[in-house]
This record gives sequence, C-alpha cells and structure tokens, in this order.
Amino acid sequence: MRNVAADFLARCFAPGETIALLLRRENPVSATQRVIVLEQALAPRYLGWLAHENATGANIYVAANPLRAGSRKRTKESIASARHLYIDIDTDGDARLAALRSSDAVPVPTAILSTSPGKYQVLWRVDGFDFERQESTLKMLTIAFGGDPACTDCNRVLRIPGLLNRKYDPAHRVTVEYPCDSVWTPADFRLDDGTVDAMLFDHVIVPRKQPGKHSNSEGDWAWVSHELAHGKDAVKLTRELASRRSDKPNPLYYAQRTVDVASARLWLIEGIRIDDVMTMLASRRRFELPAALCSARAREIAATAQRMIARRKTA
Repeated sequence: MRNVAADFLARCFAPGETIALLLRRENPVSATQRVIVLEQALAPRYLGWLAHENATGANIYVAANPLRAGSRKRTKESIASARHLYIDIDTDGDARLAALRSSDAVPVPTAILSTSPGKYQVLWRVDGFDFERQESTLKMLTIAFGGDPACTDCNRVLRIPGLLNRKYDPAHRVTVEYPCDSVWTPADFRLDDGTVDAMLFDHVIVPRKQPGKHSNSEGDWAWVSHELAHGKDAVKLTRELASRRSDKPNPLYYAQRTVDVASARLWLIEGIRIDDVMTMLASRRRFELPAALCSARAREIAATAQRMIARRKTA
C-alpha cells in the first residue's frame, strides 16, 4: 500500500517540490492540511502516519499541482505551475472512461485512478499550460466527457492510490494504472469549440417523422419549444430537462443544447437579429462554459436554428 502511494507521488512531483496533502474526516467532520516538500511525504515514517490516519477514518488527498516554495495554504495564488490536467468521472464511469480512451481529441492519460466502483480520476502530465489555459481545458474536458463540473480549478485535490476511500462501507482501496509516461502539451488536446460541440451534440433537429414513430429527443424538442413559447424560464427548463434525461451520457449538456437551439429558433422567428440572438445565447451560458467555447457555441447554435427555419420554409 505505502509503495503504491509513494510511487504515485514520485511520478506526479519532482524532488524538492512543495506539495499539499489534505486529510478529511466525515465523523466528526474535520479537515487537516499539510504543506510539505515531496521528500518528507515519501519518508517511511510519514507514509506510515498517513496509512494510520487513513485506517482510522481519514480520507487523504493530494493537490494536483505543486505549490510555490514557502506556501502555507493551498490557494490558487500559491500554485507554482500547471502540472496536470484531470477529470473526475463519477457518473456512468465505465462508459465515459471508454469514450475517453477511444477519443482522438485527447492523448493517452498518464494515470487512471479507480476511486470507487465505476468512478475514476484521470490525469495527464502536461507542460506549457498557464493557469488560464489549464482551467479552460479542464472545463472542456468536463463538457466533452461528462466529468464533475466542480473539479475544474487549479488547486483541486486528488485521491492517492494505495489508500482507502473511506466514504464507503466497506472502504474501497484506490487503485491506479499508468497507460503512458509521456508529458503532453496544449497542442495534444484537440478540444476546440467545434470539436467539443460535435462530440456531444445529440441532434435536436427533428427529422422527418415516420407515422406512429416518435423518438425521445423529438418529444423533448416539442415539449421545450412549447414551454419556451409560453414564457417558461430557460434556466429552470434546462434543469428540468436534464433531470428527465438522466439516460444521456451528459444530461446537462443535452438539456442546454436543446433549450438553446429551441430558444434561438423562436427568437429568429420573432424577428430578432441573428447577432442579438448570439449575444443572448452567450450571455445565458457565460457562467457555465469557457468564454471561447461560449461565444463560438452561440454562433453555431444560431446558425443551426437559422438553417432549421430555412428548411421548414422549403419543405
């Protein structure tokens, strides 16, 4: 167990680097943070202490990125460099991990942690990322592969393999595999706006109907269009549709896309200029999506809605 944990830490960080460890207990709720140099964490006595704390109920995590020397807290300002990209997959994990492994939009992961049955943390060792680009790429990874949207900040913590995930009874031992040892650069992640959108766009353009046959997506489209036309709030409608379609690989993305295409179509029919439609779409999702993706996505959605209207007129 200690060798697995030590090997993981040694792979993730360089000698002399400062790292942050977090020990969190659920009952009673408490959290302890230790900011130390790597060599101290790898010392047998320290690993033994971590193992003891873990065995007696503490969940133990490590910050994904090294800290500046002399740091005392794991704040964003204390992060020294963007060492890893990562995604936390905690829903429909096996299917989403399979999709990630087969995708040519991302390189082979450096490490894949199994944090509990069907749940994973995937890491890529990277170089050449500033913090802004790191966090925008983390958000795109989450959108593309259905990760936890809360896990996209540069001071995120990860579980340590070899230790126990104490959130479960019985506790689950975290395991790890290392598919490759490459260090990846921004050019290796082909997660531009169009690629991400194409990966996840479950077409909401309603096909020509065959008598007596209606898909779930057609039903969603009809319902969303009706609700929007009668003044339903788009944000509430998005949440409601996402909760209805938990069968989708990424229910929230599907709901956002369906509601936004339907909104754009309605606005264009009402005579609103396409530039204003794009502005309204981008404004609606500005707190949910990276800025670059948000604006490009709004432009593409408005154009999609415009084509739908044109096709309807010529049908």
